[in-house]
Amino acid sequence: MKKAKGRILLVEDDRNLGYIVKDFLEMSDYTVVHAEDGDSGLEAFKKGNFDLCLLDIMLPNKDGFRLSDDIRKLDSLVPVIFITSKTMTEDKLKGFRHGADDYITKPFSTEELVMRIEAILKRVDIAGLDSSQNLLAMGKYVFDYPEKKLIIGDKEIPLTNKQAELLRLLYLNRNKLLKRETALKTIWGEDDYFMGRSMDVHIAKLRKLLQDDPSIAITNIHGVGFKLEIQN
Repeated sequence: MKKAKGRILLVEDDRNLGYIVKDFLEMSDYTVVHAEDGDSGLEAFKKGNFDLCLLDIMLPNKDGFRLSDDIRKLDSLVPVIFITSKTMTEDKLKGFRHGADDYITKPFSTEELVMRIEAILKRVDIAGLDSSQNLLAMGKYVFDYPEKKLIIGDKEIPLTNKQAELLRLLYLNRNKLLKRETALKTIWGEDDYFMGRSMDVHIAKLRKLLQDDPSIAITNIHGVGFKLEIQN
């Protein structure tokens, strides 16, 4: 019997679509728990240990955005993909603001969905640092990349997967220009408008998280990229 590639929470109120997606993911060697509304989806998440969440946006009781927010309060690291019939730019941007790692619009092919899932889980699994680089000194902060957190004094600040990956890439290129397209292709897997807006949201959040040390700055080089500047 094959080992499951990972556990996925699928929250989709369209029962037929839910069964189709669940069956295909299980044929692709994933373990899937299917819930049909936001409240039961949250309860299922509390009971399970999931590697990724697939959330419809238009759900009974609690929509996908609110569900994602509630899930993030319990686990800030688990990747989230929104699946929805919405195609408006504003909806996609709202999805990224609510912590989405990706966004797929109905109708979609199950093969494409699996490829997106595998790409996200692969990026999550790649640490990219050897054991001697697990704790990175950044001014007053210590960046614990494997544990996805910043430490300053006795305070620990959790990071999402995207924030940790982005901060690591900035750190590896500290005091040098990190091009936007390099960051997008390395972390998001592609360079497009929506991924770019998602990255900008994460950059803004990292600036806030690092604001307690004035010797650290993330500078925006307009239209080109970013520079993590750490004064010695």
